[in-house]
Amino acid sequence: MEHVQVPMLTMHWTRQTFVHWPYPPMDLQRLLPPPLEVDVFEGQGWVSLTPFVVSSTRFLGVPVPRGTFPETNLRTYVRRKGRPSGLWFFSLDVTHPAMPAARLVGIPYSLAHLSVRGEGRTRRYTGRRGSRGPGYEMEVRTDERIEAPHRLDSWLTDRFHAYSLSAGLLWRTPVSHEPWPLFRGTLVRLEESLLAAAGLPEPAASALVHTSPGVGPVRLGFPRRG
Repeated sequence: MEHVQVPMLTMHWTRQTFVHWPYPPMDLQRLLPPPLEVDVFEGQGWVSLTPFVVSSTRFLGVPVPRGTFPETNLRTYVRRKGRPSGLWFFSLDVTHPAMPAARLVGIPYSLAHLSVRGEGRTRRYTGRRGSRGPGYEMEVRTDERIEAPHRLDSWLTDRFHAYSLSAGLLWRTPVSHEPWPLFRGTLVRLEESLLAAAGLPEPAASALVHTSPGVGPVRLGFPRRG
């Protein structure tokens, strides 16, 4: 993990769920710009749907108005020769009107209607871009704490760089935070159209699910040429 000395943004990520599916690497590679390559775990690529709540948001140390809001991203895992491995986002849905400004460096934020609710160990997430855009409805149950994460648990969740493409240039944004406190999760219900909207086929395998109360402060550095 690269320590972000001077953050552009700081925030907390809370009420997090990760829903992961394995994919054949060729299904993912065609959606990536060169020189990025699919990062694989034991020969499999992975795609993750991750709804959560952002809170305590600060820009250059100054509190952001309406700094608590839900976000949902759909991502895969990438590598580049001579650079750290990281994330590639197919989409990031958010309710805060300022976040789509990150499109300047190719981070694909979209405004959406999102909600996060919870009762006991159950969380319910919903999202929709506009009135007829892609969206999802999800219900997840939190199960036991993962005291000793498997190598795959860490591989899927401990990612500290995000890649994006803008005007033909590749950018890399560093991120730092403490390790995720992880719990096993059970996917009670999921209806979604985000995967198809990203150009992905329907998953052929069942999902692996993690939940977390969250991490913070999360420190996002300034984007740099990737």
